[in-house]
Amino acid sequence: MTDPAPAFSTSRREFLGASAAWGAGAYFMSDSQPAFANRSANDRPRIGCIGVGSMGTGDAKGHANFGDVLAVCDVDSRHAERARNDGKIGKGKADSYKDYRKVLERDDIDVVSVVTPDHWHVKIAIEALEAGKHVFCQKPLTLTLEENQLIRNACEKHKDRVFFIGTQQRSDRGRFLRAVNMVQKGLLGDIRKITVGINGSPTGGPFPVVEPPKELDWNMWLGQAPKVDYRERRCHYEFRWWYEYSGGKFTDWGAHHVDIATWAIGQHEQGMGPVRIDGSDAKHPVPYEHGYATRDDSYNTSHDFGIRCFFANGIEMLIDSRGDNGILFEGSKGRMFVNRSKITGVPIEEEWDKGMYDDDAVSQLYKGKPHEGHKNNFYRCIAEGGLPVSDVYSHVQAMNTCHLAAIAARLGREIQWDPKAEKIVGDEEAAKFFGREQRKGFEIPRVSV
Repeated sequence: MTDPAPAFSTSRREFLGASAAWGAGAYFMSDSQPAFANRSANDRPRIGCIGVGSMGTGDAKGHANFGDVLAVCDVDSRHAERARNDGKIGKGKADSYKDYRKVLERDDIDVVSVVTPDHWHVKIAIEALEAGKHVFCQKPLTLTLEENQLIRNACEKHKDRVFFIGTQQRSDRGRFLRAVNMVQKGLLGDIRKITVGINGSPTGGPFPVVEPPKELDWNMWLGQAPKVDYRERRCHYEFRWWYEYSGGKFTDWGAHHVDIATWAIGQHEQGMGPVRIDGSDAKHPVPYEHGYATRDDSYNTSHDFGIRCFFANGIEMLIDSRGDNGILFEGSKGRMFVNRSKITGVPIEEEWDKGMYDDDAVSQLYKGKPHEGHKNNFYRCIAEGGLPVSDVYSHVQAMNTCHLAAIAARLGREIQWDPKAEKIVGDEEAAKFFGREQRKGFEIPRVSV
């Protein structure tokens, strides 16, 4: 989704200081004021972009509509130099780094965009908050259930900073927001079942061991993950299909569709979530023992699955690789399907939400803010205060379900989850997947609230 230039403005001093005054009342800006893009260089927020590969490049261009990119960073210097010299990002003037800590230690950086592989998100994000930055982080935010707690604690501590997740479906007014509004208004009746179609991961391998490119710091790219030989298809975009760095489609697309489904049925607050997750119907492209792949030369995330998640209120959520990509809501009064290209069903055809889906309804979903582009909401919240539409607290609730689905699939059985205590119960082997050992030197900071 492309973010247009913002329809509001403020000086950098106001931009940085407004959130400190939340308790005294929100800072208000008229939509008729000039956009950030039209402000002088002294008044524009200053941005550091950490991770500028394919998705990172697109995000960096979006951020540049709202401020000036002073620094770009990537463990692959080819990516960093390309972004540095891009006329819509660094414009040949931004500083270029391989080590993200060089960006965080700069006092002249106000906002940090984190678009790295998933296993780096939380470490960098927490350190950015600790350094006083506002943070935009791409989905899926976390690698483990434990990381959900760690980042939530950090955001609780740093409530004066805005933390925003790149789940852009939350800004899709014509489809996903309409679907959420319809479910929350009860227009489909009691929701009985949700089918979340996220497709399966690709299969591939064996991939040969080769020398990493000279421009790539492979050890730094691995970060907290175990040190292994370089295989080209482990790195960059392909990291998604290895559990060492991601969760396959469970987190890649689950972070979008499970998020929308969880939000719609009101299971997005702390202490909520599924109580049983059945992973017995899942296949992987390589052999598994005790939840771990027995080969390290091929993609290892599940390519064929139907994971059943049961909530205490009786709702069943099927996370499925075999049907259409999108979300099917089935209620006692009607059914509705939504994805990125359409929203269909009798409730839509007959406009059951006529008169119940207007600017006020959308503003409620936007936590009192006007509906606008995804990054617009991020920068508006920095200036005005308040939670963004894609907030960390609801996102980690969806990620709990995504991670539990992956764990159940890896073990090939049903597991039990206590959503209030946030722990796997009655299964010692499954409980060990709550977190992962982090390689020495790459540990994630523990922040006390």
